Amino acid sequence: MRRLAASFLLLLALAGCGGERVHGQESFVFGTRVEVLVWGGDETAARAATAAVLREFDRLHRSYHAWKPSELTALNDAIAAGRPHEVSEELAALIVEAQALAARGEYLFDPGIGALVKLWGFHDEEFKPQLPDAATLDALRKAKPSIARLAVQGRRIASTVRLDTASHNFSVALDFGGYLKGVALDRAAAILNAAGIHNALINIGGNVLALGAKGGQPWRVGIQHPRKSEPLATLDLKDGEAIGTSGDYQRYFELDGRRYSHLLDPRSAEPAVGTQALTVLIAPRGDGKAGLWSDVASKPLFVAGADWRRLATKLDITQVLRVDAAGHVEVTDALRPRLTFVAGAAP
Repeated sequence: MRRLAASFLLLLALAGCGGERVHGQESFVFGTRVEVLVWGGDETAARAATAAVLREFDRLHRSYHAWKPSELTALNDAIAAGRPHEVSEELAALIVEAQALAARGEYLFDPGIGALVKLWGFHDEEFKPQLPDAATLDALRKAKPSIARLAVQGRRIASTVRLDTASHNFSVALDFGGYLKGVALDRAAAILNAAGIHNALINIGGNVLALGAKGGQPWRVGIQHPRKSEPLATLDLKDGEAIGTSGDYQRYFELDGRRYSHLLDPRSAEPAVGTQALTVLIAPRGDGKAGLWSDVASKPLFVAGADWRRLATKLDITQVLRVDAAGHVEVTDALRPRLTFVAGAAP
């Protein structure tokens, strides 16, 4: 069971635009709908650049798929067998970066819990309403799998990723589902900028990065209401800003009146509770990784529950909107002036 907000974001982005000034292409990648909108400029150049973006999305998706044959699954097979494995320079760099990001988020975002994700049934296109085997779940909970348990030797093509021999923890399996969309957003921005396109909107299933503006006006996007088929609020994006949302309405199943989402708490080895949705707005960054942070930062803050403000301060994330388990909306002072709430939704 899933629900995606991408179509709503597209409608908002196009609102008030003359159709002849916007070029758009879309696809289905990373298990979600993706869209690239370009404002103005030469249409032929826009088509070529957006096609290049979608090709890069497809390459990343195929290279690092968590359960279909890929470079990532080959690495996971080697980890499970307890043997070192040579990976590409790109994958080695992604692992090193993800390790640093996980540490900063106190491992509430942890790409090393792929075995848990699979056990809960989220390594599938359709989610079955059933709980995992209790004994297996308890064993994984005790094993505490984490990307921190991987050691990377070198960062070039012949890099070797091996299990940390001190841990003897063969439950580690990588899943970049909470990380790769952010990487892809920044790759898309780089491709478009290199092609001379500086006014565009890139949307990967609700993770959005804006370049420039739309005819002199910001790109307007929506934040999905976690329990209604309508927006909770809208805001304007421009000039390299990025927004990302983690929600229990995106990938989940229901059983006996309870919702189980794909957002797992590594501490309990179960779906996180306490939050329906959490959105972060990331300002442009000198390192060109606003997209990355828009994807990664929302995960640990979602999992942190009531402790989200402390962790946001630690991560230097100042613009946050959270909907708690009861549907109450909390907004940081830095983000509040940017939002236009739908009638009746304002906190």
